[in-house]
Amino acid sequence: MDPLTLAAITLATIPTLITLGYGVLCWVSPFKTCQRCAGTGQTTTRFLRRPRACRRCDRGTRLRTGRRIYNVVHRLRAEAHR
Repeated sequence: MDPLTLAAITLATIPTLITLGYGVLCWVSPFKTCQRCAGTGQTTTRFLRRPRACRRCDRGTRLRTGRRIYNVVHRLRAEAHR
């Protein structure tokens, strides 16, 4: 096999595998730990270091970006078929 063809196949296959892997991850585990509060659901204020509810999440987990995109596309498709 020609080395340029092999390189082209490799360059096309790697991003496809990464995308499919992320899609499976979003399907199996749609939530991830919030990075701001480290999964506790609380952050501290700047001045008195009092604990407060995290603004980004409600319970320490957030919906993954890929799953959020899937939900929007799925909702739009369902509304179009009504």
